[in-house]
Amino acid sequence: MKQKLSIRELFTLGFFMLALFLGAGNIIFPPLLGQEAGQSLWPAILGFLATGVGLPLVAIITVSIAGNIDVLSKRVHPLFQMIFPFVIYLAIGPFFGIPRTATVAYEIGVFPFLSENNDIIMFVSTLLFFGLTYLLALNPAKLVDRIGKVITPVLLILIVLIAVRGFISPLGPIGDATGKYMDKAFSSGFVEGYLTMDALAALVFGLVVINRIKDKGITEVSQIRSYTVKAGVIAGAGLSFVYLSLAYIGATSVNMTGIQDNGGAILTNVTSTFFGSMGTLILAFVIIFACLTTSIGLVSACGEFLTQRFKKIPYSVITAILCLFSLTMANLGLSQLISVSLPILTMIYPIAIVLIILSIGNTVKPVPRFVFAGAIIGAGFISVYDGLYTAGLQVEAITNVLSYLPLYEYGAGWIVPSILGGLLSFMIYGIGILLNLRKQSHIY
Repeated sequence: MKQKLSIRELFTLGFFMLALFLGAGNIIFPPLLGQEAGQSLWPAILGFLATGVGLPLVAIITVSIAGNIDVLSKRVHPLFQMIFPFVIYLAIGPFFGIPRTATVAYEIGVFPFLSENNDIIMFVSTLLFFGLTYLLALNPAKLVDRIGKVITPVLLILIVLIAVRGFISPLGPIGDATGKYMDKAFSSGFVEGYLTMDALAALVFGLVVINRIKDKGITEVSQIRSYTVKAGVIAGAGLSFVYLSLAYIGATSVNMTGIQDNGGAILTNVTSTFFGSMGTLILAFVIIFACLTTSIGLVSACGEFLTQRFKKIPYSVITAILCLFSLTMANLGLSQLISVSLPILTMIYPIAIVLIILSIGNTVKPVPRFVFAGAIIGAGFISVYDGLYTAGLQVEAITNVLSYLPLYEYGAGWIVPSILGGLLSFMIYGIGILLNLRKQSHIY
């Protein structure tokens, strides 16, 4: 069996991983951060990179060490292992992430060229989008070559074109910091990076990356882990470049474009200013390619996961069902779907982060199952309520009490309860060991 990847193969794998993460949201968000951060851009973007790039890469590495999300989940409890991976894959896959890629591609890549919204054109666009997604995801072994060698380079060239133009001839000086970035730039960027929820995507994409390395003939566990880390560094460097470039463009855009309420509007105005009518076309291609690579990755990841769970159903059938379901949701029920999916994502994301962090710690020194369970229960109490709050089912008295938790206003109030839950479980675990030792000493 093959025991080594060439430099070219390694970079192709890194570009493949980069494309999986570089969805439309990752392109649209940084310009808004840059515009709001203004003069506080650099500490804000450093905070954002810590959690928007660092945390997903840690998640990918965690999955590469464990092998898959099932192994990670088993460390908590067998019941948790049965439920949690399903929730992760379905929430970020056909119930939210996959249909959203098609609608964003339509709204930014197609709709600007129409005189008015047209349901038939939207259906045809999303049908073509998912048809292409299905064809490219049908053979997972060829994904790295198709995405890493073809689609990602084209996407990066288009982004570099915008970035170079923005650095060489900025639209204006960097604007003033606004809102939370005026006195809490780093921590605000840190929390915004955490709120991208890319760590959830990393848990899903981890299996895809590992399987693609195995497709290259690499079977040694240490080699798979090593190449995953190296590809992750390449992907992280690419993501960092994209985030830094687009955030800088956003920070220098205020004088020309005015204050905008979303990154899509900023990019539309900026590219139109830079390249005229051609700018809208460039941005359309960037968004469509970004959405397409994410869609292919999510369909492939969910398809491989469900194929492992339902071994009698062929991968081609499962991916077809995923694409058809996502096509339906993208055209008929996405707004309602988002209203249901966002609360679920809010509930499970902190749990996923705790699982990732403890699993990394487990590689250094074994972490008792009690600690896994206690920390996740602590985080879960807060995150489940946050999800209900997002769904409009809040209780004012509970909200007032939870508001005293550190970082609660930033959506990270689960951190302290998670730490306390883990410590309490560790204490109980330690007391149990001491009592058991004492009992044995009396026997002897």
